[in-house]
Amino acid sequence: MEHVALKSDIRRLLKERNAVLLAHNYQRDEIQEIADITGDSLALSQEAARSKADVIVFCGVHFMAESAFILAPQKTVLLPRIDAGCPMADMVTAEQLRAWRVGHPGAVVVTYVNSSADVKAESDICCTSGNVVNVVRSIPDSAEIFMVPDRNLAQYAARMTGRRLSWWDGYCPTHERLTPADIQAARAAHPGAPVVVHPECRPEVVAMADAVLSTAGMYSWCAKSPASEFVIGTEMGILYKLRRENPGRKFHLAARSLVCPNMKLTTLEDVRESLVTLTPAVTVPEDIREKAVSALEAMIRIPRDA
Repeated sequence: MEHVALKSDIRRLLKERNAVLLAHNYQRDEIQEIADITGDSLALSQEAARSKADVIVFCGVHFMAESAFILAPQKTVLLPRIDAGCPMADMVTAEQLRAWRVGHPGAVVVTYVNSSADVKAESDICCTSGNVVNVVRSIPDSAEIFMVPDRNLAQYAARMTGRRLSWWDGYCPTHERLTPADIQAARAAHPGAPVVVHPECRPEVVAMADAVLSTAGMYSWCAKSPASEFVIGTEMGILYKLRRENPGRKFHLAARSLVCPNMKLTTLEDVRESLVTLTPAVTVPEDIREKAVSALEAMIRIPRDA
């Protein structure tokens, strides 16, 4: 089917199923265009919990659909591509985290939302890239803090708070590909354009940026900035909304390598098929869900960083 027909069919099915279509900021342009709501993983999960829809169609990756189910277990949560995973989330397991805790009784485990439900269930509090600094600041100074799974986000939090942290050796393969040489080349190609990067980037890249922000933070920062051009250091999907919301401004990807293959798996055809069959559905065992929701709710009480 052509895109126009597919989109029309999807909108019809959404209405028939009393479903809402959520799309992460890194999804394909055509997915974001048809979505009811776009945003980062946590914001979308919160929207899922607030929605009156019976069915949540989550265009993202597996841990995101899990988070939506954790917060809204009474709803059917569909992930159109069940093979859309997150390499960083897969870099740590609940068993590994439990083993670490044995040697560190009393430590506070801060887990990035980019993690499996099983890992969240073994954590004290979750964090997002938008509130990680405030989460770390909320922890007593005397506490040992251990962050999983993203070493780059942990080092960013340590730098911003002055706190001593330790961390798991995980990373986002997409953001890890962005190098200082890429930033230097982008600055040379677009002189005067502020460089805005995600805190999942390497510390040496973060140190070169004019602003270090979550995807939600990038949208608001760029909207308020007087600049007419920007260099953006995160997954290319963010460019769709930045360009749509800021007509007349130019947004340049910091490197052509900033493409997440997992985020690009979901197609309009996948969304339609998911609505027709009401599969694949993502669930979390109740014992895991109860533990994981505690860590998520502790995070939700912490405001985003300024």
